[in-house]
Amino acid sequence: MVGRETETAEIMRRIAADRSRGGVLILTGDPGAGKSMLLDFAAGHARREGGRVLRAAGSESEAHLGFAGLHQLLRPVLAELDSLPPWQRSALRTVLGLEQDTEAPDGVLTGSAVLTLLSDLAEPAPLLVVVDDAQWIDRASLDVLSFVARRMDGEPVTLLLGARAEAAVPGFDKGFERLEIGPLSGGAANRLLDRQPAPPTGRTRVRILQESAGNPLALVELARAAATRPSGGGSVAGPLPVTDRLERIFVEQARFLPEATRRPLLLLAAADATDAATASRGLPDAGDKAWEPAERAGLVRQDGPWISFRHPLIRSAIYHAASFEGRRQAHLALAELSEEPDRRAWHLAAATTRPDEEVSAALRQTAGRARRRGGYAAAAAALERAAELSPRRADQARLLTEAADLAVLTGQLGWVERLAAEVREHSDEPSLISSAALATGRLRSLRRPHAAAFALLTRVAEEAAAVHSPRVLDALAAAAVVRYYSGEEPQRQRIESLLSAVPDLAARGPLRAWVQAVSDPNGAGASLAPVLPGLIAEARDDAGSLTALAVVAWILDQTGLAARTFDEAYDRWQARGSLPDGLGSAVGWTYLDQGRWTEARSVAADISAVASAAGLDHAEACAYALDATALALLGETGDARHGAERALALVDPLESRSIVVFARRALGLAAVAEGDYDTAYAQFRSAFTGDGDPVHYHVSYTVLAELAAASVRLGRREDAADLLERSAWRLGTGMSVRITALLNRGRAVLAERDHAEPYFQAALADDAGEQWPFERAQTRLDYGEWLRRQRRIAEARPLLTMALDTFQRLGARPWMERAKAELRAAGIEAAGSVAPGALTELSPQQRQIVQLAARGLTNREIGERMYLSPRTVGSHLYRVFPKLGITARAQLRDVVEGALSRVGGQGRNPV
Repeated sequence: MVGRETETAEIMRRIAADRSRGGVLILTGDPGAGKSMLLDFAAGHARREGGRVLRAAGSESEAHLGFAGLHQLLRPVLAELDSLPPWQRSALRTVLGLEQDTEAPDGVLTGSAVLTLLSDLAEPAPLLVVVDDAQWIDRASLDVLSFVARRMDGEPVTLLLGARAEAAVPGFDKGFERLEIGPLSGGAANRLLDRQPAPPTGRTRVRILQESAGNPLALVELARAAATRPSGGGSVAGPLPVTDRLERIFVEQARFLPEATRRPLLLLAAADATDAATASRGLPDAGDKAWEPAERAGLVRQDGPWISFRHPLIRSAIYHAASFEGRRQAHLALAELSEEPDRRAWHLAAATTRPDEEVSAALRQTAGRARRRGGYAAAAAALERAAELSPRRADQARLLTEAADLAVLTGQLGWVERLAAEVREHSDEPSLISSAALATGRLRSLRRPHAAAFALLTRVAEEAAAVHSPRVLDALAAAAVVRYYSGEEPQRQRIESLLSAVPDLAARGPLRAWVQAVSDPNGAGASLAPVLPGLIAEARDDAGSLTALAVVAWILDQTGLAARTFDEAYDRWQARGSLPDGLGSAVGWTYLDQGRWTEARSVAADISAVASAAGLDHAEACAYALDATALALLGETGDARHGAERALALVDPLESRSIVVFARRALGLAAVAEGDYDTAYAQFRSAFTGDGDPVHYHVSYTVLAELAAASVRLGRREDAADLLERSAWRLGTGMSVRITALLNRGRAVLAERDHAEPYFQAALADDAGEQWPFERAQTRLDYGEWLRRQRRIAEARPLLTMALDTFQRLGARPWMERAKAELRAAGIEAAGSVAPGALTELSPQQRQIVQLAARGLTNREIGERMYLSPRTVGSHLYRVFPKLGITARAQLRDVVEGALSRVGGQGRNPV
């Protein structure tokens, strides 16, 4: 630990026995910097302090095995799974390969299960989770760990990750603190050399200090090599980089080992982390005596019955220095020893150089198991290797196509494109080539530029239409997503033309409805709205169709129906893969529109984490725009602006018009919250061109009422009024209830004083408007203000009271303050007779917990629904009891029912 005083102090601070908090710290540095030693130090310190430790270490050979890292981490506590709720227990057992299920478990449910398990394990004492070489942990395990890491607030669980400085660790690249383990200082490097068994001197010491560049492992190994050279410690020479030099040193050390040691050493190098346990105890000719020379040479270390390499570089050097035949024989031996079919299949594949149907079949079975567990990267990798070993060209193309479909769910566009190219090389079959191209187009639609994705997708659709293939709708569904993102009118026309050419595909109702609604909601709304509930009822057992129809409901402004459908399908929607699918943020916008802002922000956070890790800039921008809007409504204006600006920076404004308008709407709402109406007007006005046409055919119309309200403050009524009426003319009779209400609110605030009331009444006339509580409350606030200024105080008060109650319930603080001011002007002190109680002062998440607890749900059941641990739920309840003026859980029902009765007693619509 020489020279690491600062790092060890920070780690000790992190893992102090604090029952109220945990955290995440990522240790990064070059190979040999000392990350593993610091993690060992942390684990030892935690154990000495009475804590519990779970550990896992990544390896290159396991990176393609889905959930291998999670299995390694949880292996010591598998017996504890029985304490989990049944759904969580089943999901976790399935992904760990402990039981079979017909469907891949929901990723969120799996993450919640691990969160609950870790929380339970930390009950008697703080828990430390240590993951070394995280860059080699399989993607499925990283997804679960990042999900847990973002939800550990209030848990006595600390997560320490070690990763190479240059390596990407998906899910952990943003939002977590990092501790860079840099080179040792000159003084520390000299102190470390002084502590070696044979400290180097003279020119040799100078060269070691130069070549090591402060890398602790290089310092130690170069000093050892200098001391053991036949020349007795001559200088270290040669122009090779440090890593290559170290590998040469390791091989040199291994060269003089006896054959009885070299053979098991190569087997250990060929083994993965799970095999290593078998290797150290059951390899041929691998008794305790066989390891002693390797341990004396500093190549391995022994911990009880377990043997492991002292550093990954040693394993790499030993493995790659061996002949191919030697490596092949090692893998064959490990395949014979392995009782786990997936590892056996991969060892056989590593030992196979020519087509082999049996090995290919074993890999296909491995892919199937990985797919059922939700390990899509592992499944795609197994199918790709199975294709390479398949003796039949037709099977090769088919397997590569299946691999491309699964690789889409990893977000790795380069991989999907390479697989699609290989399909073209191996097959002339149009359906396979088209399917692989479609996989590429689906993934490209989540990136920029969109024009290339649209061209590819419509070409696939055109080719499919020519042969009457049902794939035409699949291609058009993805193309419609691009059309929504871009807002390009020619793209709508192209989709409509292709769609009209395939009338025989009407049976695929949900997908056809998706294409129509996403590409042209105003044109399709009148025909789709009446049949949508029936389509949803028919799709109850089809997760993909149910989700698609929920998106359709959202885009047609049937928000209540969309929310109910998303609530029903949410688990299955997540199970489609960790990748944010086209318009995956629709569930977040639905929750936002319905006033479920905490849930909307949770959706945004999940999509952002996955999209960022996969490099899907457009999907990430969607998430930022969604979160920025929620923050603006909550009055957190600085964070809202930051999020909106990040969204804008990620997209091309000419190819991502929907994101641009969403982000500028968030900026406008933030400006309104601050009373900056000049900025608000400019942002809302940017949703329309100078000629008054919408920048985006769906999103632009949602700012009409806000634009009108801002224009009144600035004396620009004429421009706003012209935009409103131009929009009404363009939309015609097909506009939704929501847009109708927004138009009427806009007309009301723009109208002359004596002509405003009919528009206010029209905006509030339809009870369906309750689907959008914030917008409804804004209209009531405007109407109440108008009535007060007309000196109709008695009529204004109920409207203002209802508006205030909604704003308080949602947590919309800027609008809450405005409503309170209006009530004071109307002769009512909001803090007295109007405040709906302490419940409204809680955060949205705390209110949701209270409401579920009032219904009798246990902390564990609440945690399952909200993806929190039972401990976090309990902590929230402990903190809110004093705020609510209660001392027992049984009193929650009275608090909640009292708040609801106040809302109900005010009536739903006073006009």
